Amino acid sequence: MSHADTALLVIDVQESFRQRPYWQTDDLPAFTSRLQALIDGAKAKGIPVVQIFHVDGDEHFSLESGYVRTLDEITLEADAVFHKHRHSALVGSGLDVWLVENGIRKLIVSGIRTEQCCETTTRHASDLGYAVDYVTEATLTFPMTHASGTVFSADDIKKRTELVLAGRFARIATVEDALAATALRSAA
Repeated sequence: MSHADTALLVIDVQESFRQRPYWQTDDLPAFTSRLQALIDGAKAKGIPVVQIFHVDGDEHFSLESGYVRTLDEITLEADAVFHKHRHSALVGSGLDVWLVENGIRKLIVSGIRTEQCCETTTRHASDLGYAVDYVTEATLTFPMTHASGTVFSADDIKKRTELVLAGRFARIATVEDALAATALRSAA
């Protein structure tokens, strides 16, 4: 069965992040397990898997670095690949054109980092009229320190992202919810 109006976005799941000083592996096994289940489930349902890589002038995010490639723990054969230079995967990458050309109306969002490119792409997609399932368990982020000195854990950041997206910009979904709903939901 094919779900021609849905696409899975795998955002910035690239080796570049392993080179950053904030990289931590605490949540990596759970993230890669859930993301792989999402990718494999999408493929089994005929949902196109779209891979987006962040590319910029940073030494680890430049194409020449060799790090702009799929994270080693993930096996992925993308149906389409785009390079982005902004936080939203829908700005200047060609993704927006591909989605329209392929009749996509619903997006399943996954990737790195939860509160940055994944959240920004979700908000942008929602504002453009796409139905979005945000699969938090298939996103990865890292602790951040606020200017006040307060440290926000990866779990704190994920909860905050769910709080601001839920019911406004996306449906917060598990891997199973997102895959099960592909034939049930339409753009609201």
